Amino acid sequence: MISRKQVGALCALLLCTAARVQAQPGGAQPMDGEYAAAVKSWTTKPEFMSPLVDHLPVSSTIPSPKQVLGKHIGAPDTLHYYEQIVGYYRALAAAAPDRVKIVEIGKTEEGRENVIVMISSAKNMAGLEANRENLAKLADPRGLSAENAASLIAGTTPIYHISAGLHSAETGPPEMLMELAYRLLADEGETFQRIRDNVIVSLSPVLEADGRDRYVDWYYRNLVDERDDQTKPGGPPYWGKYIYHDNNRDINLSDTSAQELMKWYLHWHPPIMHELHESVPFLYTYSGMAPQNPDLDPLLFAELPWFSNFEMAQLTKYGMPGVWTHGYVDAWTPGYLAFMSSNHNGMLRMYETFGNAGATTMFRHVAPDPASGLGRDQTSREWYRPNPPYKEVMWSMRNNTNYMESAIISALDMTSRFPRVILENFYKKSADAVSKGTNEAPYGFVIPAGQADPSRVKFVTDILQLQGIEIGAAKQAVKLKEGTYPAGSLVVKLDQPYGRLAKILLRKQDNYPDEKLGTYDDAAWTMGLMAHANIVESADKALLDVPTTRIESYTPAGAISGSGAKAYAVLDEGSVNMASLRYKLAGIEGITIVEAPFKAGGTTVPAGSFLVPGSAYATLKPLVESLALTAVGVSDPGKAKVHASALPRLGVFSTWGATQDVGWLRYALDKQGVDYDLVFKERVRQGNLKADFDVIILPQQAKSAKDIVFDIPKTGKPLPYTKTDQYRFLGDYGSSPDIRGGMGLEGLAELKKFVDAGGTLITTGRASEVPVDYGFLSEIGSKEPAKGFYAPGPIVKAKVVKPESPVFYGYGGDLKDGVMPVRWAQDTTYYVPERLKGEVLMRFPGGGKDSVLSGFIRDGDKLKDSPAIINAPVGEGRVLMFATNPIWRWQNWGEFRMLYNAVLNWKELGMTDEAPPAPPEVPAAQQ
Repeated sequence: MISRKQVGALCALLLCTAARVQAQPGGAQPMDGEYAAAVKSWTTKPEFMSPLVDHLPVSSTIPSPKQVLGKHIGAPDTLHYYEQIVGYYRALAAAAPDRVKIVEIGKTEEGRENVIVMISSAKNMAGLEANRENLAKLADPRGLSAENAASLIAGTTPIYHISAGLHSAETGPPEMLMELAYRLLADEGETFQRIRDNVIVSLSPVLEADGRDRYVDWYYRNLVDERDDQTKPGGPPYWGKYIYHDNNRDINLSDTSAQELMKWYLHWHPPIMHELHESVPFLYTYSGMAPQNPDLDPLLFAELPWFSNFEMAQLTKYGMPGVWTHGYVDAWTPGYLAFMSSNHNGMLRMYETFGNAGATTMFRHVAPDPASGLGRDQTSREWYRPNPPYKEVMWSMRNNTNYMESAIISALDMTSRFPRVILENFYKKSADAVSKGTNEAPYGFVIPAGQADPSRVKFVTDILQLQGIEIGAAKQAVKLKEGTYPAGSLVVKLDQPYGRLAKILLRKQDNYPDEKLGTYDDAAWTMGLMAHANIVESADKALLDVPTTRIESYTPAGAISGSGAKAYAVLDEGSVNMASLRYKLAGIEGITIVEAPFKAGGTTVPAGSFLVPGSAYATLKPLVESLALTAVGVSDPGKAKVHASALPRLGVFSTWGATQDVGWLRYALDKQGVDYDLVFKERVRQGNLKADFDVIILPQQAKSAKDIVFDIPKTGKPLPYTKTDQYRFLGDYGSSPDIRGGMGLEGLAELKKFVDAGGTLITTGRASEVPVDYGFLSEIGSKEPAKGFYAPGPIVKAKVVKPESPVFYGYGGDLKDGVMPVRWAQDTTYYVPERLKGEVLMRFPGGGKDSVLSGFIRDGDKLKDSPAIINAPVGEGRVLMFATNPIWRWQNWGEFRMLYNAVLNWKELGMTDEAPPAPPEVPAAQQ
């Protein structure tokens, strides 16, 4: 942070700039000659520079990045920690308090401050609150006449929000934004004067602050001297605490920083949000290419190329090769972080700039290796890429800065020239959203009251309300052509500003524009299907007239009968909170789990319910009520068929090179309070796993079974991930002196010994290939799907063939003819011989279009009857394989319980085992 003493020193430093100042003719603002020479030397080819950034104006009042940080932006081998970055913005705010506002919006997962920096002219900043109120009225134009809207637009300044550092390995954007902020304050030229007068620029300096510090440590420890892009090691095992790269696909906003940004957005309503990324050469600017989500406003898809083509034209005019649009990221899924703008009638903008995952200048092989079979060639000339990137290039951090900063200045210039158009479009999209929900079916959604598990409803409504979607509780029975629903049912009407978003999130994805097109992320995300909550889409316009009371939060309360019973049955209606309850009751002896339904008074107690001794009533009551569960007294628990509830010593295996999917599992387990230990290659190789663990989960991770076993190749130098005095941000969530090598065959053998000795191994998704491909299950095989098969995360039907298995406790109400929705997780399918069909707990009954509930599968007919869950005894233990991924991101909440059930009932997973049929006897005469 910047102290008062440091601010004083900076002011003195600002007076001592004469040595580096170049006088300009005609009294123009002086320029920093040292900067011009430095950035020219750091730029590897003249054409990688633009006239927008080849100079830096000198200010006597505003400190430059070098004056605060010691070097100009883009210096080789130099990255800045989060505290340094925020410190620079604090210095700007101290120097220009009338033009800079720092908004603290919360804390990161690890407790760092989360800030947004707002910059504009002194006049705009003085009227910032009034401007915010105007934008809020344009965002919700109900009751606003066209004339009043025009008047508001004339007196309002658009906010252009720019975000950096969401992906920690994309190190350039947080550096570049500091130089951009300086220019926004210090440059006295016409372009920047117009930007200040006509735009309020807001910045997220680093969206993933925790990951920034961890990555900078890793860079200085392991990457700073790496100059070969073909052998350079990857990044650290973790960025943030849980999510890693998927924080750009956190559709349900599970991450704390994403939630805080969403709240800030709904308070300030920036019409444009621009996310800065790094990947493809040399600069890609998002155009909203097909497949496009048709439920978004068509005006959005006209705005996006308006900006992207202008930027491409400007940089191409400057002679900068490799600037392109189209042909990369589509506009189908609403789950990318900056889509919060497009989802709320604003405009998403996004760049991908070529980066080296650090500040080291290195020779880059840009065109894909033909032998690898990986990736499209992004060096070809196309209509959307008129001046393509080079096939090989020497690339520097300063090149990266030049491209990104030149493009963003062009975007801000465009906005400053058309501020009224930006605001008119923002208002028009908001008004059209209300109009569409008023005049076109569907008109809304009903979440019927009385659902067995209200926690699933709360999961959905919390996410909807976090995003500003209005929900009302019906004051009386709701009678529609789709059916009649009781009073208290929740109603989401679409005649509201964010009705389009509600429709996108709640409807079935049955409107994919062209199944011949691939999509960048999942094809389906229907919240009701994902959560196993009953949500009814209504095409009855009468829904709009249903009397409702708007609710701020849906908070169901649990209930428990009075004290004094011999035992209490906590009814299992499928709530994920049953797992939370069991772990919160870890200290209570004598808890059992019901194996078959029975009657307690007038209540049916389902299988999976907990029987808790009556002596624990005082502990049980507040937990049941807060977790929205139901418990009833049982006078004669001895009549119930039960098994003892023993919490396992649980391990979760993680590779070092692919922690993301493990992170989502960790997030879910932590949210539910499930106790576990992370297990890495070091512990597995040590052996004797049964001494410490009863159950080990091998979750989906990496790209293949081979990658899970061997992980990061043991080539090059050791890669330590340990905490030291110098590298304070490494060694979190596990540590290793060298993360290379994987468990290997040695560790795999120990994992097999664990199962043979009586351990339970649970595998999910892609990781289920490990026990099959490496011989744990000798008669079960894996197979690749037919050529042409494509299933980008659709929601499909799954047939439960052994509903009495503990894996399906709580799922009785979800099954219709034994079928429930699951997310398709991977392309690999499994073969189980007929004699072992009793080991299959769930199958995919179809494979064609009839089996798809949301999204789509291309050429999926051959998937018919392929196993979805396999439960196989091995030695003294067992392997439970999910071909699905029952914990996928923070989305398929309805499937989470299957994994929790397996953990809670680990000793009873053999309950439905069937011995394979014996071969027929050979007739005596033939013996």
